[in-house]
Amino acid sequence: MGYYLTVGMMLGLSAGVAPGPLLTLVISETLRRDVAAGIRVALAPMVTDLPIILLSVFVLAGLSHSQGVLGLVSLAGACFLLFTGLESLRCKGADAPRLEAGPGSLARGIMANALSPHPYLFWISVGAPLMTRALHKNIFAPAAFLAGFYVCLIGSKIAVALLVGRSKSFLRGKAYIRTMRVLGLVLIALAALLFRDGARLLGLTS
Repeated sequence: MGYYLTVGMMLGLSAGVAPGPLLTLVISETLRRDVAAGIRVALAPMVTDLPIILLSVFVLAGLSHSQGVLGLVSLAGACFLLFTGLESLRCKGADAPRLEAGPGSLARGIMANALSPHPYLFWISVGAPLMTRALHKNIFAPAAFLAGFYVCLIGSKIAVALLVGRSKSFLRGKAYIRTMRVLGLVLIALAALLFRDGARLLGLTS
């Protein structure tokens, strides 16, 4: 269970601080309104992700008898994590977004997250396979993965809102860039584990 909690935390932290539509909105709402508005945006995944998780896990559970399909999904997840990790290594900071008027902060966050491809790609190729594997351990393992993932995903976005509220230069600072690069290495390591699992499921390795 500790393994899935740790993996969930690392993936959640990486997703939480990586530049993307939702983080951009967290920053813009913090700058345009206040820190509380940025925090409301950070909570959007709690609303939008549940249907994606349930659908992804349900589909993979139905394919659990096919090791070939699961192997291909693992390889796809490894490619996704590898690409994301390499992007993190190349990170040179995040730019403050343009400020525009619009609906309430939480509503904007829900729209941004629901229309972004990242949650769907993550849960189909990475999250759901890990959840399915965790279910084979015990019922607490997937719960630990989800808890670690969302505490760090939402917590890191809230932390960004707080830091941006104190200093706009945080996004271009060395601490943010170094954090992104360390997390990039973590994602590449996790990609290697998924490549190994995928190759094993496809019978390419013993």
